[in-house]
Amino acid sequence: MTTHVSRRQLLRIGGGVVVAGAAAGLGLLTARGSQATNQLAALVPSDLPLPARFTVPLPRPAQRSGAEISLVQRYAEQEILPGRRTRVTGYDGMYPGPTIRARRGAPVHVSVQNDLDIGTVMHLHGGRMAPEHDGYPTDVLLPHSGHVRAPLMPGNTTVGARSYVYPMDQRAATLWYHDHAMDFTGPNVYAGLAGFCILTDAEEEALGLPSNERDVELMLADRSFTSDAQFKYPALAPDQSVPGVEPLYLAGVLGDVMLVNGAPWPVHEVSRNLHRLRWLNGSNARNYRLELAPGGTLIQIGSDGGLLEEPAPRNSIALSPGERMDTVVDFSQYPVGTLVTVRNTLGAGPMDAVMQFRVVRDAHEDARVPDKLSQIEWLRREDAVRTRDFIFALQFGGGHGHSAAQARGGGFIPHQWTINGRPFDTETDWATPNYGDVEIWRFTAVAAHPVHVHLAHMQVLSRSSGAPRPSDAGLKDTVDLGPMESCEVIARFDGFRGRYVMHCHNLEHEDMAMMANFTVV
Repeated sequence: MTTHVSRRQLLRIGGGVVVAGAAAGLGLLTARGSQATNQLAALVPSDLPLPARFTVPLPRPAQRSGAEISLVQRYAEQEILPGRRTRVTGYDGMYPGPTIRARRGAPVHVSVQNDLDIGTVMHLHGGRMAPEHDGYPTDVLLPHSGHVRAPLMPGNTTVGARSYVYPMDQRAATLWYHDHAMDFTGPNVYAGLAGFCILTDAEEEALGLPSNERDVELMLADRSFTSDAQFKYPALAPDQSVPGVEPLYLAGVLGDVMLVNGAPWPVHEVSRNLHRLRWLNGSNARNYRLELAPGGTLIQIGSDGGLLEEPAPRNSIALSPGERMDTVVDFSQYPVGTLVTVRNTLGAGPMDAVMQFRVVRDAHEDARVPDKLSQIEWLRREDAVRTRDFIFALQFGGGHGHSAAQARGGGFIPHQWTINGRPFDTETDWATPNYGDVEIWRFTAVAAHPVHVHLAHMQVLSRSSGAPRPSDAGLKDTVDLGPMESCEVIARFDGFRGRYVMHCHNLEHEDMAMMANFTVV
C-alpha cells in the first residue's frame, strides 16, 4: 500500500497556514543558487581558487576506545586546503573529531569539555540512550567561564564539562556524533563539530568482513572558503547574536569544495582485494549519489541502523544529510594502476566527484562478504496501534517561531520551517507514543527534507512516489523525503521513556525551527 496526499493537503497545514508561497520561493532559490537540479539549497562560492582534485592523501581520523573517553571542544588551526591553515571548531581540535570505537553491551562514558566561546550540545546520531544523554537541543554545555557570544534559547545548561552515557545496547552500526545546539547546529557542524562512532559486536566480527586498514570511515562534507582559507558560512550574524542564514540560503547551504575526512577530493591507495567503505553524509544540505568510474559495483552491507540481512549489489548509492551507507568494494575487479573515481552524479562542475582510489598492488584475499549477514525483526503494518501524520513545510512571514531571537536583543528571522504548521518550542509534544508501542509515522513534504528521528529505528513501508528506494533498506534513523512526497515508516518506541526530538537534518531547516518533540510515556 502506498500513501496518497493531495497537492491541496500539501499546500495547507493545520491552523489554516497556507504555504503555497513556499514552493514558489524555493523554486526561485533553485534557479538562482543550485549546482544540481535535485538541490533546493544555494551555493556559497569560495573566494579563492579551488584546490586541485585527487592530490591530497585521504586522512584517517584519530581512534579512541574504552569505557571512559574524554573530548575537548576547542579551536585549532588545521591544514585543509594544501599549504593553508583553517581554524576549525573541533572535538580535540580536529575535523573530523576522533572516531569512537565501541562494542555492543559495553557502555561508554564520554566526558566533553567546552573550551570554546559558544554553547554546544553533543548528540550521538543513531544511538539509543536515556533522554538526558541524547543531546536535547537546549541541554547546552557552556564554556568554563560561563560566557558565550550571545544568549541561547533557554534550557537546561551545564557549565564547563558534562558526561554523556551511551549504553551501546544496540546492533553493530556506523553512528556519528555532532553538535545539536538549537539555532546554531548548522554553523557549528560546518565549523567542524562532528565525528564517527563505530559500534561492533560478535555477530559482525564473525562474518569475515574486511577489517583494520581495509575498514575505512568516510565523512563527506561540502565546504566553501574565504580568501584567507577560512570556512565561509553565510550566517546572519557570525557572532551568533541571532540565529539563521542570509535569505538566499534559507533552503540550505552548499559548498564548492568536496571534503572527505577533512581533505579536498582526496586520493587513497588500495590493494586488489575487498575493502569496507563506511559512507556518511556529513554535509549541511547536499545530497549525493555515488558511482564508481570506470564502472564497478558497490555491495551494500549496512544502513543507518546496522547490517542488512543480505548483501545488495548497487550500481550507485544515494545519501541525504545524516544518512550512512556501509559498503564493500572488491578492488580486484580493477588492474593495478587503475584510478577509480567516486563520482557524484547529483553534482556539477567540481562537485561531480568525491574522491579517488588508486589501485597500487596485488594482494591475498583474507576477507569475504557472506550471503547471510544478519537478521532483522521486521514490523508489519498490522502491528501498528496508530498512524500519525507530520507535514514539513516552509511558512513565509512567520518569524523565527520562538522567543530566542527576541532574547538576543530583538533579532527577527522572516521565515521558518515548520512541522504540522508549528515551529519548534520546548513545551509542546507533537506525539506521545506509549512505551513499547509500534506506530506508523507518515512524513509529507512540500520541499525535500531528510527526516531524522531520535531513539527509534525505523523501517520504510511505502512512498507515494513509488516503491521504497535502495537507500531505504534495513533499519533507518534518517529517511530522505522528496519534494511533494509522502513516506510511511514504522517503528517500535522502546528502550527509554522520556522526551526526544525529530527534525529535518538539513541543518539550516533544523536551525530555523523544523523540529518537533515527542515523549515516550
